Amino acid sequence: MTLEILLEDVAKSYRMNGVSLPVLDGVSLQVEEKEFVSLIGPSGCGKSTLFNIICGLTEPDRGRVLLGGRAGVRAGEAVSYMPQKDLLLPWRTVLDNVVLARRATREDSRAVKKEAMELMPLFGLSGFENSYPAELSGGMRQRAALMRTVLARRRVLLLDEPFGALDAITRNRMQQWLLQVWDNFRQAVLFVTHDIDEAIFLADRVYVLTPRPARVCLHLNIDLPRPRQVEMVTTERFLALKKQIMRALQYGAG
Repeated sequence: MTLEILLEDVAKSYRMNGVSLPVLDGVSLQVEEKEFVSLIGPSGCGKSTLFNIICGLTEPDRGRVLLGGRAGVRAGEAVSYMPQKDLLLPWRTVLDNVVLARRATREDSRAVKKEAMELMPLFGLSGFENSYPAELSGGMRQRAALMRTVLARRRVLLLDEPFGALDAITRNRMQQWLLQVWDNFRQAVLFVTHDIDEAIFLADRVYVLTPRPARVCLHLNIDLPRPRQVEMVTTERFLALKKQIMRALQYGAG
């Protein structure tokens, strides 16, 4: 198995008003090929900083970051990042928004748009290709944003609370839909969330972070069968996994 992401002893501090503010304190984690990994922790613990380091936007103070199983792989070649806000360009149609990453690589626009049109039904956007973001529901905007991320054709998807702003019913539907999309493409996923149920339901493994400065206080294998069914959240095993994460969050906060 290829290690798509490997972080070893990653630390980061910032200077604020002349004082050092530690954000990450020796974080180590890994994401393997075709694996879905959730990352959960309290607000402000440094999850966004961790993503910025993986994306190459921020340099760690110490530690090692490997992408694609080897040194020298640039983040832009291996990683596609979807932030919490969809960041769709309001003056572009859905079709023009989802092909942006591929257009930036100067690929043939007709071929890229043809590929995007073929994927519209899978992403629930068929018939909305020429609509603008303001005409879409919150869930549909997130589908378009995820389609743009997947269509970039990178080996790793970094998803930063993509469903955090959605209502509970829409969020549950989006979780099941995301697993269907992932099953089609099987890119490695590192998924940030504040929702324990979401972390367990989606992932093969879960990392739990402490409050800032973040450390990994629990690494948990999710031994639930796939495909995942919504009824699983009431099973004894699911509740046992949830209890472990809740304890880790409480212990880390203490």
